[in-house]
Amino acid sequence: MGLFDNAVPGGNIAKPLMIALGALMVGKMLSGRSAEQPAQPQSPEPAGTTSADGGLLGGLGGLLGKLTDAGHGNVADSWVGTGQNQPINPNDLGSALGPQVIREIAQRTGMDEQELLKQLSAALPGVVDKLTPGGQVPPQHQVASLFNS
Repeated sequence: MGLFDNAVPGGNIAKPLMIALGALMVGKMLSGRSAEQPAQPQSPEPAGTTSADGGLLGGLGGLLGKLTDAGHGNVADSWVGTGQNQPINPNDLGSALGPQVIREIAQRTGMDEQELLKQLSAALPGVVDKLTPGGQVPPQHQVASLFNS
C-alpha cells in the first residue's frame, strides 16, 4: 500500500496492522462485522462504537475524538497538524480506544492485544499524518478509498 509505506518506523505496514488500522477507520475492513454479533442481539449500539462506513470508532474523526476525550488531544492534534508528530504510549492508546475495541481488533487480526497496541501506537502517528495533509481531516469517503485501493 504505497501511501503508508513510510508511515511507520521501519517501512511497510504488515497486513494484520493494516487490518487493524482499517478496523479503526473504515468499517469495510471488518468484513461483515454486523452479521457476526451473537453476543449483542439488539441492533442499536452505543454511539461512537461502530459505523457501517467509519470503522469501530466512526472514522478518522471518531478516532481523533476518542483520543481527545481521553486527554490526548495535544498528541492527536500533532498528528493532524503540520509539525512534529508526538508519540503515544501503547497503554494510553489502549485506554483511549477501550478494551472492547482492542479485543475486537485483536480477534480480527489474530494479534495479541499488547502487540497490537504496541504496533498501533507506533503506526498511528505516521498514518494519521499521511491521511491529513495540510492539517485537515479528509471526508470519510476519502479515507475509505485509501484503504480499499
